[in-house]
Amino acid sequence: MQSTKFHLKRIVGNVSLTFEELSTLCTQIEAVLNSRPLTPLSCNPNDFSPLTPGHFLIGRPLTSLPSPPTTPERKIRTRYQLIENLREDFWKRWYHEYLSELQRKTKWRSPYRGLQEGSMVVFKEDNLPPMKWRLGRVHRLYPGKDGVCRVADFTTYKGVERRALNKVCPLPDDADALEEAPASSKGAQDVRDHGERGAAGGARGAAGGAGDPRSDRLNQS
Repeated sequence: MQSTKFHLKRIVGNVSLTFEELSTLCTQIEAVLNSRPLTPLSCNPNDFSPLTPGHFLIGRPLTSLPSPPTTPERKIRTRYQLIENLREDFWKRWYHEYLSELQRKTKWRSPYRGLQEGSMVVFKEDNLPPMKWRLGRVHRLYPGKDGVCRVADFTTYKGVERRALNKVCPLPDDADALEEAPASSKGAQDVRDHGERGAAGGARGAAGGAGDPRSDRLNQS
């Protein structure tokens, strides 16, 4: 929500919009946000359908009709073109931010186990229309002399494509969730142990104060 407000303020700027135009723009931005891929929908290597927030809302992924691309040289002649231009500006800004956040989560916030054959990824591409995500599955990895894979073949709707790994963003799957679970349970156990030690220390302090004659004299005074 915070990133949505951040980009919305910058794309609208000083543009004066009516209530209907702002409502239309917010609805289109909502559809863009709910179209993002979250995780693979199945473990089938031939299935390129991801789970999206749209599945929780309407039971299927959100789609939109294609519209003519807007260019800086093209003049905005109607209010409809203005709304479409604002939507595309939001999409370009938020699309790259979401992919960067997806890469950062996979690489730094959890133990990174690397790509495996059959893993689903999102391709980082420019000039994609709103709500269009290029997805694929890892077909074959090519490790280098140091054992690190930097190039791989990916199976897509169009066939097999070879891409660099810095141009793809892996989607988290069940294996990633299982690797994060022990770390979170360990943190919760540490919190419980710390609370138990604090409670035991407080009980010992209360017992010691009750047996101290100085505390009795202070209470009598």
